Amino acid sequence: MPNETLPAETLYDELLGLAQEAADKAGALLRDGRPTDLAVAHTKSSPIDVVTEMDIAAEKLITGLIGGHRPDDGFLGEEGASEEGTSGVRWIIDPLDGTVNYLYGLPSWAVSIAAEHNGETVVGVVHAPLRGETYQAVRGRGAWVTAAGEDRPLKAREAPPLERALISTGFGYTTERRTSQAAVAAALIPRVRDIRRGGSAAIDLCDVAAGRLDGYYERGLNPWDYAAGDLIAREAGALTGGRPGDALSTALTIAAPPGVFEPLQELLEDLGAWQG
Repeated sequence: MPNETLPAETLYDELLGLAQEAADKAGALLRDGRPTDLAVAHTKSSPIDVVTEMDIAAEKLITGLIGGHRPDDGFLGEEGASEEGTSGVRWIIDPLDGTVNYLYGLPSWAVSIAAEHNGETVVGVVHAPLRGETYQAVRGRGAWVTAAGEDRPLKAREAPPLERALISTGFGYTTERRTSQAAVAAALIPRVRDIRRGGSAAIDLCDVAAGRLDGYYERGLNPWDYAAGDLIAREAGALTGGRPGDALSTALTIAAPPGVFEPLQELLEDLGAWQG
């Protein structure tokens, strides 16, 4: 029986298993294979937005493993994987989210893999090897984290008042965008408990899901940055979106529990966080 005609629950189980295996193997490659003289392969949007040789190797590993099991699926990957596919399933892959952290030897980086079925994200896996944690979600089944061989459910925090909320964000790599984002962050800081900047959108979204952050926002993300983390955050009880009335997108991505999401979204709209 072709995979695309399987019952949804059976299909989701298959997709989850493949995402877990691919993320684990790519994470091991990145963790254990990181050369001491790690080279920058080329730049992305600017000279300080880098892609390493390891990003490329990890994406090849992931697409090769998944494609070997499901040759009719589509792919969208940060490092160039792009195939339409014919099965109704598309994989959205960030083989190394937090490349600059990885390049500098900082621990906040992850492998992010999401699977869409007929245009809807149904499986998300974010594997953070140096945290020893793998965050996972299946549409309609909730979200959980695996650490030290044990699974535990993920649940977003109860909402504090916005002025007591710990909010994370990120910054782009072009001078113009960073300048605009810095102005928004400067205006936001006096209105919240504090701001964090972790360097991995996928991990930030999972930290909202785990109750380690009260909220997260960023302008300039791509689908591979947020696809898996978005599902994980939503299945853990957080709200996600962009500008009022819009889904999360490159223009703006916001994630927070109900009660923080709404005032944070309103404030970011007033501050023009989607501009620049």
